[in-house]
Amino acid sequence: DVIMYEMLKEFIKPELYVLIPVIYFIGVGLKKSSSADKHIPRNLTYISVGLSLLFILTTSDISTWQDVLMCVFVGVTQGVLCAAASVYVNQFIKQSRKDE
Repeated sequence: DVIMYEMLKEFIKPELYVLIPVIYFIGVGLKKSSSADKHIPRNLTYISVGLSLLFILTTSDISTWQDVLMCVFVGVTQGVLCAAASVYVNQFIKQSRKDE
């Protein structure tokens, strides 16, 4: 568990750490809604990628198509990593509540 946490911490941009709890709480809300459980991880990934893209595109200096493509790449990869970290946190919380 610690190894996975350290790997995620190494690859996620520090300014995007805030997305992890945001995505977690959105997931809690989706769980309480009529959304099917099997669709929640996919929906969280889409939301996380969208928010990451929004952040990257608005905070980057974009002057060429290469810059645009790099922003899209960074936004998508960071969004996926943040969604994965959020699901990891969710599973960690669930598993810690279980009696062995």
